[in-house]
Amino acid sequence: MSDREISHDLVAEKVSFSFYDSNFKRSTEVIRNVSLSAKPGEVTAIVGPSGCGKSTLLYLLGLLERPASGEIFLSGKSMAEADDASRTSERNLSIGFVFQFHFLIKELTALENARLPALKSGKDRGLADAQTLAVLDRLGLRAKADRPASKLSGGEQQRVAIARALANSPRYLLADEPTGNLDSSNSSLVFDLLMEFACEKSIAVVLVTHNLDLAARSHRMLEMRDGELIS
Repeated sequence: MSDREISHDLVAEKVSFSFYDSNFKRSTEVIRNVSLSAKPGEVTAIVGPSGCGKSTLLYLLGLLERPASGEIFLSGKSMAEADDASRTSERNLSIGFVFQFHFLIKELTALENARLPALKSGKDRGLADAQTLAVLDRLGLRAKADRPASKLSGGEQQRVAIARALANSPRYLLADEPTGNLDSSNSSLVFDLLMEFACEKSIAVVLVTHNLDLAARSHRMLEMRDGELIS
């Protein structure tokens, strides 16, 4: 068995991606020959100016887009050319997402929002509740599990979004500017929680951020310019 077959890294190998502009009838390459490996138990931060391709790379890693060329491996599985059903299944089972905007359903409670991925994956309601409540408790939100999302503060809503990403025990967590709408105190708290869960649950976290102070605290910081990783 090869190293890749037994590795639980999230790997991109020479990945490129282009957007097609139908108005001008031309393609613009936004990701150029990018390779990286995100390891379990580590937070990899990707920094760079707006428009350099950071978020697009995250969507490729999360199987939300397909690369024009190159390969994506999840625990040794080749995913770039996998069929849609396989990609959707792998995404639901293995990947958690946290975005700058929490995208909570305001009418639902913290628990109801956070347990959605677990229920979608087919877990029993009782098991989904137990797993989700354990994560909410760890995030300091157990007492607010039954509170509607609309009644939570911005920092609390983002922590619910993290709980939603973690409740289904993902192997990989992809975070796109997760502290972008938070004050410095809540930003630091959210980042610390991501670091703790990465280490304790052996999750490979890839974090896109403009916050260089937080990025410098990650296990590894990569810089992106014009669609390429330069460090």
